[in-house]
Amino acid sequence: MSKFLRLKCACGNEQNVFANASTKLKCLVCGALLAKPTGSRVEVTEGTKVLRVL
Repeated sequence: MSKFLRLKCACGNEQNVFANASTKLKCLVCGALLAKPTGSRVEVTEGTKVLRVL
């Protein structure tokens, strides 16, 4: 089942991302790397918090 993640960047921005993304996910405000693809689920980078699984 596909899920979305609510991530919070170190700059304070919160955004929803697809948990099975195939590209690097960057913050829309500061451009920091939030998560990177691993083949199945994304790997959340250090400094990024998972607030909720949607």
